[in-house]
Amino acid sequence: MALILVISIVLSFVIKTFFFKAFYIPSESMVPTLEENDRIFVNLMVPRNFALERGDVVVFKDTKGWLPPSSEGGQNWFQESLEFIGLLPDTSQQHLIKRLVGLPGDHVVCCDAQQRITVNGVALSEPYVNPAEIPRPVPFDVTVPAGKVWVMGDNRNHSSDSRYHNAQEPGNGFIDLGDVEGQAVVIAWPLNRLGALGNYPSTFSSVPSPK
Repeated sequence: MALILVISIVLSFVIKTFFFKAFYIPSESMVPTLEENDRIFVNLMVPRNFALERGDVVVFKDTKGWLPPSSEGGQNWFQESLEFIGLLPDTSQQHLIKRLVGLPGDHVVCCDAQQRITVNGVALSEPYVNPAEIPRPVPFDVTVPAGKVWVMGDNRNHSSDSRYHNAQEPGNGFIDLGDVEGQAVVIAWPLNRLGALGNYPSTFSSVPSPK
């Protein structure tokens, strides 16, 4: 019995380290795709072994100071141990989750005459954006540098994303590829929301490669 437990812990740690990792959603920035308190699994092989794509939902480290400092002491040692080996989702407030809209080299603009985001001159139809509210346009015109990505929340009026950090802040709203933990692929909890997370390839299929 003890051997089975040890093997289970080791397998869980290996899976969490190299393949999939659980995360907890603490905010409403990705509604309706993700609800507050959802638990998700993130594919760690993207972008480590497989390239990111426009439309991917990505989890990334907050190295640019978008979030306030985390408060220590929220968990006991047992919870921290289970989180470390992968048996509990990562509840760290120092990770964020958004949808990838611009890859390196992409020219991303808000907005055209119909208030649509454009990528490399092509207007996007974005079915994942929260239909409950008309997004307030936040004008920007950026070209994504090499090694960076541009991210936005699906709940546009309630997401402090690349648009709101596109000024004199560190990174100018861009996220380093090295800070991307992985691609969110599955909602695991609650069970009534169990399902895969898509990246809406039809939304970006007409977008040309950057010049």
